[in-house]
Amino acid sequence: MRQNSAFRRMIRETILMVDDFIMPFFVVEGKGVKNAIKSMPGQFQFSIDNLIKECRKAFESGIPGVMIFGLPSKKNPLATEAYKKDGIVQRAVNKLKNKLPELAVITDVCLCQYTDHGHCGFVDGNKIDNDASLDLLAKTALSHARAGADMVAPSDMMDGRVAEIRNALDENDFSNIPIMSYAAKYCSAYYGPFRQAADSAPQFGDRRTYQMDPANALEAIREVTMDIEEGADIIMVKPAMAYLDIICRVRQEIDLPLAAYSVSGEYAMIKAAAKMGWVDGPKIMLESLTAIKRAGADMILTYFAMEAAKILREK
Repeated sequence: MRQNSAFRRMIRETILMVDDFIMPFFVVEGKGVKNAIKSMPGQFQFSIDNLIKECRKAFESGIPGVMIFGLPSKKNPLATEAYKKDGIVQRAVNKLKNKLPELAVITDVCLCQYTDHGHCGFVDGNKIDNDASLDLLAKTALSHARAGADMVAPSDMMDGRVAEIRNALDENDFSNIPIMSYAAKYCSAYYGPFRQAADSAPQFGDRRTYQMDPANALEAIREVTMDIEEGADIIMVKPAMAYLDIICRVRQEIDLPLAAYSVSGEYAMIKAAAKMGWVDGPKIMLESLTAIKRAGADMILTYFAMEAAKILREK
């Protein structure tokens, strides 16, 4: 049954499709900006005008949704730029939805890009105050919904933030806005290139007190279950490739849509190895993305989305 391509196609169990992808983008202040991200070859920080052009390309390639990460011009301890009515993400979302109304625009809800200390919540001394962070996160999610976001995605890993965000959305007539929760987000070394791209590295300590220990699997089920009980509509596992077992276990335990984030480190390693000629870049890209879907993911956030979409369309 493997002897020819027709037979292989007929019995193939996992089919990777363009519909599976969500493309992440970084948006910055200015006009005509397209800053190359050195640690992520082929990825850029875009000003809003160029972001719209790139999102149009993504949409025209068949990719159904994008995830927007904002880089503000100013930072402070309370991350006030995160929930300003005219913040960088809020303006980007508003213009994107005006230009591309059918594109699903998802916003990352976190504070690390907006705080001068680089942590994902409110800091009291050298400790993260979980409960004090919830109101700031809810304000941020609500501001994104008001700007026109189709979905909000809290990535901070503070306990209780899904419920806080759900309540804020419902109380302000945004009960139709779904929440994609970064439910099982590990404290991973795979995030390095992203932290350069988003200027979000913590200025002291690390994120082990609120992101998950990479050694834990059962904890992922507890985190996922808690977020579902609080009102999450989509559950995410992050990173993807080193956590395929977690994706598989979560898939077996829940019946909600499941997302997986193929993160910056995964992207950067494949790009670097391909540049050195050690691997076939396009083939290993598709194999890796197929593995994520095979493990159980319904949707994949990946920086490879547009590149993979082009190859899949040609096929």
